[in-house]
Amino acid sequence: MSVASNQAQVFLRLLRVLRPRWRTDQALPRTIQSLLTGDRSFGSRDRRLYRELIYTTLRHLPWIEPCLDQDPAEVVRRVACLAADLPATQAFRAEFATGEAPAGDRAELLPAWFRAECPEIFSGDELETQLRRAPLWLRLSGAASATLKELAERGWAVQRSEILPNAVRLLDEVDVTQTNAFKRGRIEVQDLGSQMVLETLGITPGGRWLDACAGAGGKSLQLARLITASGTVEAHDIRPSALAELQERAVRAGARNIRLISRPSNGDYDGVLVDAPCSGSGTWRRSPHLKWTTTPALIAERAELQHTLLAKFSANVRPGGRLVYATCSLSVRENEQVAARFLAGHAGFEPMAPAQAFGFAPRGDGLTIFPARHDTDGFFVAAFRRR
Repeated sequence: MSVASNQAQVFLRLLRVLRPRWRTDQALPRTIQSLLTGDRSFGSRDRRLYRELIYTTLRHLPWIEPCLDQDPAEVVRRVACLAADLPATQAFRAEFATGEAPAGDRAELLPAWFRAECPEIFSGDELETQLRRAPLWLRLSGAASATLKELAERGWAVQRSEILPNAVRLLDEVDVTQTNAFKRGRIEVQDLGSQMVLETLGITPGGRWLDACAGAGGKSLQLARLITASGTVEAHDIRPSALAELQERAVRAGARNIRLISRPSNGDYDGVLVDAPCSGSGTWRRSPHLKWTTTPALIAERAELQHTLLAKFSANVRPGGRLVYATCSLSVRENEQVAARFLAGHAGFEPMAPAQAFGFAPRGDGLTIFPARHDTDGFFVAAFRRR
């Protein structure tokens, strides 16, 4: 059996293992990673190949799944045609990407029920962007020239953002964690859209901020840099493991103005960020399995949780201070409707216009960052001032 034929058989075997989970398992990437790292016969190039083929399958599932039982060879051909042209996939594509590429109504590659949540992504550039791999964006947190020099010396192609000078898109598939810049805290992996969320606020140095749902701290670290050493970020999360990761990242980045807390104090923060748990529909490019595991019921559940968290942490904002609500969702129920519901029930707060909109038109009481314009994930942000 040729190398390519063996790869096709291995790929189909991996699909058979994953198939029972790919419409139900929100944590499917962990299973994929376990399958790829648990097989000692896979080298790094093999893992890159199978990861790309699997994620291509998930991205185009309605065009692939019907063939699995009847025509496995057609599955291999279709996925080869649709997979990105990468060093790891070139030989596989050369062998199997024959004939016409799969075609049809590309809108059917998104869940039909989601059209009511975000009609914009079902046509035009937004639809085309949804079907492409998400790029890897970095945030340069210091010594940008030295960092860019190191990346260039490694022969890695990068592209600086036109809208944020410290944002860089990495054009090669490489491991940035092995760079001196990463080890010294001068690089953070953070999507450009995520970086834009805080940049819409016009944050100035100083002040005391609460990151109420800090997670592993991507926005905590960015916020700490924006307010400089003259300000303080207090990071809170109910998951100890997430805060432990944030602590490690803060030490590496030299962010001495971040403090981890178990309980926020009431009523005296200049700013409170509620980067709330959400459906993650803004990350479907990066996590295509979420297209098929997210349900209307899950969005309703998340929207209720988001409103609860926003109302809870609004009590921590001082008079004149800011409350910021953010999600990585494109769902109107998780975004505009949550913001409107909050304002309707909290007369002591008023909406704030974005300091920067990056070419997007504010809608309702917030700003949606759609992926196509700047090649990002999707996000929503709304800011309120306490009277």
